[in-house]
Amino acid sequence: MFRKLLLLLMVALLTACQTVNTTSSGRVGVNRAQYMFSGLSEKQVQTSAATAYQQEITKANQQGMLNQDKKLYARVKLIADRLISHTVTFRSDASSWAWEVNVQSNDQLNAYCMPGGKIMVYSGIIQKLTLSDDELAAVMGHEIAHALREHGRERMSEQMAEKVIVGVGAMALGLSEESTSLVGMVTNVTFGLPHSRTHETEADLMGLELMARAGYNPNAAANVWRKMGRVSKNNPPEFLSTHPSSSSRIRDLNLNVPKVMPLYQAAKKY
Repeated sequence: MFRKLLLLLMVALLTACQTVNTTSSGRVGVNRAQYMFSGLSEKQVQTSAATAYQQEITKANQQGMLNQDKKLYARVKLIADRLISHTVTFRSDASSWAWEVNVQSNDQLNAYCMPGGKIMVYSGIIQKLTLSDDELAAVMGHEIAHALREHGRERMSEQMAEKVIVGVGAMALGLSEESTSLVGMVTNVTFGLPHSRTHETEADLMGLELMARAGYNPNAAANVWRKMGRVSKNNPPEFLSTHPSSSSRIRDLNLNVPKVMPLYQAAKKY
């Protein structure tokens, strides 16, 4: 029975996923093989992201929270444009993405870049952390890297594959719906969270290279997490967090600064 179940799970997994690598490795060497659900295309995800982004834009606009501070918006847009111009380092098709950049008046410490290049920066992360241009470039470079690396589609693929595997296993074992849900939770803790931390680390490193190529000091990246650590004292431990601890991020960023420092120094000459 166990062998039959194992075979069913292996077949389900192989059928559901395909191995890809969405980006070039760059100077920082991000080259992990990624597993994408075969029925979930990049175009589908980008189309859905564009719809979701537009909904957020509409809502923020209706609430009078979109790009209210024109000086702040101009600052964010300038940094974004410089970073975007170097995204082709990691993937050539990024130059054809329909990039958008907006600033939402919101006290949360947050920023994101949806698939396809839909960027939103919350004013709270800039103001509460008193971010310099270099530090803001680190935050935005990190978010842009998530989109370049298609971490959103990869995470969705993992969830779809988990459902396929859990469904096959439940069918073979005759598990109840409640038990199936529990299996799904265990699968998420075992496989989902570590991959999420991997995504964060990849975005940190790729963002580090993007900011250096755009002429922003890569040493500022670690400082963002020092500031974040001071204002986020009640975060869960790293094992149960989708983000690496601040100390881990700072260590990894500092170890990789020498790889990208020549890029920053070359950019500053122009």
